[in-house]
Amino acid sequence: MAAVVAAQELDELCFLSAQSMSSLKTSNHFQMVKLLGEGSYGKVMLAIHKKRGTPMALKFFPRKSTSLISFLREYNLSLSFCTHPSLTRALGIFFSTPTYYVFAQQAGLYGDLYSVIVSEEGVGEECVQRVMSQLSGAVSHLHSLGFVHRDIKPENIFLCDSSCRWVKLGDFGLVRPVGSTVRAVWYDSPFCTPEVEPAKELELEVERGNREPEDIWITVETSIDSWALGVLVYCLLTGCFPWAESTHDDASYRRYKAWLDREAKEEEGNDGGRRGHEKETETNDPRLIGEEKPTSNPPPPQFAGLSSLVMTLLRELLHPEPKLRGSPEEILCYLGGPWLMETEKEERRKAEEAAKEARKIREGAGVEEERAREGRGER
Repeated sequence: MAAVVAAQELDELCFLSAQSMSSLKTSNHFQMVKLLGEGSYGKVMLAIHKKRGTPMALKFFPRKSTSLISFLREYNLSLSFCTHPSLTRALGIFFSTPTYYVFAQQAGLYGDLYSVIVSEEGVGEECVQRVMSQLSGAVSHLHSLGFVHRDIKPENIFLCDSSCRWVKLGDFGLVRPVGSTVRAVWYDSPFCTPEVEPAKELELEVERGNREPEDIWITVETSIDSWALGVLVYCLLTGCFPWAESTHDDASYRRYKAWLDREAKEEEGNDGGRRGHEKETETNDPRLIGEEKPTSNPPPPQFAGLSSLVMTLLRELLHPEPKLRGSPEEILCYLGGPWLMETEKEERRKAEEAAKEARKIREGAGVEEERAREGRGER
């Protein structure tokens, strides 16, 4: 119901804004500073409002390749629905030129998340958890309004400072209401969900001349964003991707899927599985799950450096079955614990040292108590 209401409200805003869009000459009102980014959608320029002196990002959409309705949908969605602090918001300025549709939005003055990921290394563990905490809230906010982002990736996450203490998810061109249907489009990326694999198979069959071109339609679900968040966690922690594409043609993905299948079988044989066991224990803290996990089924090689805690999270987000995928809110349950193997080992070492120290204190206290009893003649 929320998705239907939100979609209707967005359509109404687009209709009204279409009546009031003006035509401006950009140079009369803005001083262009530099190019922030460009792609198939158009380009984004850092600009200064000449009258107010306010820095902002101007997003330019070529009129030849952009419909007015798609431009107005992205603008109004960003203006009226993106009220979470980690969502990029439009600034209420939109206009057209002879060649572009343009709207102004908050500027990410420190670039995007892609620019800070070190290849083969990623970013610091604390930074990863900060970023994912913010994105969990931002994506959950969109979902609560009935929308799915459908294009979460490092290039669409913008930095408000150099330490990733404040990030904003942007680029809402592919956002669609929950439950709507869209044409399944396969693209060669680890962010592409496995449920779109039939579209790739169809493309190959068409190329071979075995089938006629046809459209495959899928329903837009929030699980699409959960998958992307899972891939993003891995990317930030390692500076790599877990696989090139999430299809059975990819050896790395096949290994992951086989590991996941073995995990499921082992759980079925353990008195109803892990979820049933958690209900019987005194705590549901996911950080304790990894301690009970059997070692007979180690994760695939590409996950070797990740802790048992984050592997449990990735199993939730990167489940091949959309209906079994965890929600973005679940990320919050895994914050604060170790996400890298080295950190996990260090925490265990410190815990062991603390336990030894506690034993020494207890033993010392016992000796002192015994001496005191002897002094009182109580022996």
